[in-house]
Amino acid sequence: MPADTPFSLSRRALLAGAGTAMVAPRAALAIDPPAPAAAAKADGLPTVQMEARPSIVSFQQGQETPIWAIGGRTPGPDVRIRKGEDLRVRLVNGLDKPLSLHWQGVRNTSESDGVAALSADAVAPGAAGEIRFVPPDAGTFIYRPLVPGHCGELQDRGVAGVLAVTEATPVPVDIDQIVAVDDWRLMEDGSHAPFGGVEERAGPGRLGTVLTVNGARAPLKVAVAPGGRIRLRIVSLCNARLMRIRFDGLKAYVVAIDSQPTDTFEPLHSTLPFAPGTRYDVIADIPADTKGAVVAMIGPGLPLVQIVAEGEPASARRPALPPIAPIPINTLLPEAITLQKAARADVVIEGGAKPGSDGKPAWKGDPAKIWTVNGGFGLLPGEKPGKPLLSVKKGTPIVLALVNRTAYPQAIHVHGHVFRLLHAFDDGWEPYWLDTMILLENQTQRIAFVADNKGRWLIGSSVLERLDTGLSTWFEVT
Repeated sequence: MPADTPFSLSRRALLAGAGTAMVAPRAALAIDPPAPAAAAKADGLPTVQMEARPSIVSFQQGQETPIWAIGGRTPGPDVRIRKGEDLRVRLVNGLDKPLSLHWQGVRNTSESDGVAALSADAVAPGAAGEIRFVPPDAGTFIYRPLVPGHCGELQDRGVAGVLAVTEATPVPVDIDQIVAVDDWRLMEDGSHAPFGGVEERAGPGRLGTVLTVNGARAPLKVAVAPGGRIRLRIVSLCNARLMRIRFDGLKAYVVAIDSQPTDTFEPLHSTLPFAPGTRYDVIADIPADTKGAVVAMIGPGLPLVQIVAEGEPASARRPALPPIAPIPINTLLPEAITLQKAARADVVIEGGAKPGSDGKPAWKGDPAKIWTVNGGFGLLPGEKPGKPLLSVKKGTPIVLALVNRTAYPQAIHVHGHVFRLLHAFDDGWEPYWLDTMILLENQTQRIAFVADNKGRWLIGSSVLERLDTGLSTWFEVT
């Protein structure tokens, strides 16, 4: 298998393979204590001010790249709150396109999930709106645009960021580091390659030519005190790139996948699949003389993060930490799913280009309607949502058979819920929760979850050009 080919996120796969810029620590928009960007309201709750507007960045000396950004940067400011705290955001849209923010991985209220035309209203250009919710879970989440027809360009131009909800009992680490990975398709002068090409929409998506971490050209350099412990919140903000990441020179332990705690494990071969929207929380101890790296397995390998042991030993500043241990499980999630009583449905994905005689993706149909689910197009600009895939009562178990009949791997995200990957004969499931998964071409994967969150919920592609051109459906919980 080539180094840059993704693979299915099964238990076996997860365990089996499952230019340099020096970056200063990024400021976070914190709720407690409020950051300067947070202004107190009359009820005493702070509001995070998030303004999307055109800006300029330099990924390479001597070049300027125009972006659309929140707070004038990309990714937007890190938002950090504690579990149980109320998050209120005032979103100001200084762009010329409508904007709504989806909070990927948050088991949110339907009204705050941010899916324009399904569960929320987009903020019009020049207007402002308020978003308010209490994340029920701790973990690492993403905020990104979700206005069908505009998702791909909005995110490709820089509108995205990270929400970190810390545990009620802090995980003992010396450094809690966000690693937000993105890629950019740029011309030689630093400007964006043209948007909306049918080859991108019908083919593999908009694959970038420049890889960044936390808004600067990779790799990110992080110094850790010898004997220190670091938590890496590794997030893919890439719009289409499916890849794997590898840990070199680090004894790294995965403690959460897609925001949910899992059995702490060290990946076999130190590799993990990494799809758009995927998040891993990884903890590592850093002995003296460490020179470790997190590497994107693209070509010969491209370092994303370089970690070095540097400075005064951690033991000179604090007592010894206990051994790395699992994060406590999320007791809000069910211990078991009653599959015998489940509502069931197929999610059959079709469409997209086929390789032409020149090897490039070939598509001769409507460039706005390319991908289908069960023969129909999902959320499209200017159109009302069709009928739901399922409508069930709260508490109903659901089993979905995801079927990929296209020539490309698919990254599929389920909103408002987290799911288990089922074994082939529904005789069990993998021991971790996901909200985003990779479905390889010509494969079927069954997933199961309990519909415990009322509202209208999207199931759609995390490759946003595909979401923009039909690859989505939705279900309803009453």
